[in-house]
Amino acid sequence: MPSFDELQRPIAAEMKAFEPHFREAMRSKVALLDRVMHYIVKRKGKQMRPMFTLLSARLFGAVTESAFVAASLIELLHTATLVHDDVVDDANMRRGFFSINALWKNKIAVLVGDYLLSRGLLLAIDKGEFALLRIVSTAVREMSEGELLQLEKSRSLNFSEEVYFDIIRQKTASLIAACCASGASAAGRPPEEVERMRLFGEYTGIAFQIKDDLFDYGGGVDTGKPTGLDIKEKKLTLPLIHALRNVDARDRRWMVDVVKNHSEDDNAVARLVRKVTEAGGIAHARQRMHEYRDKALEVLHTFSRNESRDALEGLVHLTVERTK
Repeated sequence: MPSFDELQRPIAAEMKAFEPHFREAMRSKVALLDRVMHYIVKRKGKQMRPMFTLLSARLFGAVTESAFVAASLIELLHTATLVHDDVVDDANMRRGFFSINALWKNKIAVLVGDYLLSRGLLLAIDKGEFALLRIVSTAVREMSEGELLQLEKSRSLNFSEEVYFDIIRQKTASLIAACCASGASAAGRPPEEVERMRLFGEYTGIAFQIKDDLFDYGGGVDTGKPTGLDIKEKKLTLPLIHALRNVDARDRRWMVDVVKNHSEDDNAVARLVRKVTEAGGIAHARQRMHEYRDKALEVLHTFSRNESRDALEGLVHLTVERTK
């Protein structure tokens, strides 16, 4: 399987050109804000979302200024959601570094998230990119709805796979879908093709989230010790949902009790992880992940093959085969 760096090759020059676009979009005249923005830029991750955006644009020809605006808009709004998420989750670390709220406290972190959101919206307006603004704003709305739906449903620990897929489609997949749709839109493609690329991104994002679920159980294979972190955070993931539906009433009551009342007990969590595996939760989640991988590739293959399509295909495979 190609490495992440190899998959960037078709847009290596564009990714390099994207950096100054993004830095400029984050600049502020307020010294404190500029200091926080510098901290964020220096500790950025792999930038998978700009990569999805630019590869989706490159799939249809040369990368235009609109595509750079799309990538910057996506990354600004994504970064805003991460900053706000860390406040909501009271998280002190992000990608191995201190989070914004850990260094500057919650009040500043919330305002920084608001600033990033406004910068993204204004960037699209200033450039006259209203189609991109609609695509990305819709994704942000869906992400918020997905988070709230998860909070509402998690209280009862009794929701179906259908609700689970509604949650992850909105919470996780909607932004990757927006990346792919905005890349196609920036390339001037007709609405039908933009929608197909959005669907490709949605299926890829769902597969990505199921893979994250599997990491809580050692990745679904013997790759190391399971973490059980999602269980400790009382999150209902696909392996657990499937297991709860396929054990007897007594085991179900015990499993729910562990999640609700004993999630800090490492031994109880370890037993629950084993029970989920025995009940077929891992195998089922892996099967559904592969189904969504295949659906994503089926949509992608409706477009003509070129370097960018091959790279997007490689990203889909990387999504389900990654080890971290």
